[in-house]
Amino acid sequence: MLSRKVTNFIRFILDELLPPALRDNYYFMYPLFWIWFKGKNVKRFMEFKSVFHKLSEEEFASYYQDYDYIANRDTDLSKKSIQYIIEQLGEDKNISIVDVGSGTGYVVKQMQDKGYSNVCGVDLVPHSKFDSVEIKVGNIENLPFADKAFDVVICSHTLEHVLDLPKAISELKRITKTKLIITVPKQRYYKYTFDLHIHFFPQISYLLNSINIDENNVQYKSINGDWTVVCNM
Repeated sequence: MLSRKVTNFIRFILDELLPPALRDNYYFMYPLFWIWFKGKNVKRFMEFKSVFHKLSEEEFASYYQDYDYIANRDTDLSKKSIQYIIEQLGEDKNISIVDVGSGTGYVVKQMQDKGYSNVCGVDLVPHSKFDSVEIKVGNIENLPFADKAFDVVICSHTLEHVLDLPKAISELKRITKTKLIITVPKQRYYKYTFDLHIHFFPQISYLLNSINIDENNVQYKSINGDWTVVCNM
């Protein structure tokens, strides 16, 4: 398993130091994809960005079901990013919190360990690795919650994957009562990337423009290759 620190270093070498013509060359990237995906579905994942727009929901979801790679881990967030997110929650340990796109429930567990008791996750395919973590079924583009259902809404390393970005952000804002915390990778667009990202946020303005909240109510920070934005609603 590769840590976030290691994969960030690999991404820096590929995205920042290589000439774009080489970085987006199919034949140069193919052996790297072969290693990353352990020799399975290599061509399919390399072609993802060229075909995702015409995939059905079932076909789109199948890419994630088949996504097996050498850096498989509990979370894409660094320890510093998780620490920063928890610092934004405040002193009241009884506030209601939801982690949208919670994956294995790792971040929910970190919040529980800090004493926050009213916290859950939501994901398309719930697969909690922790007995104490509840993960509900839900699509970020149509969340199964009432307006302002949670004091704090967290969404980390999810928006870069969604098909309808404006709809997803609208849903996050709809269910937030007090504070919305969003984290995305600070990543340039390239045709061949090892992830299934379809939205890219190399500059903070890309994300702020999508969120569309008065700048006086927003703070942001760059942490270990991520942008984290805290929106006071």
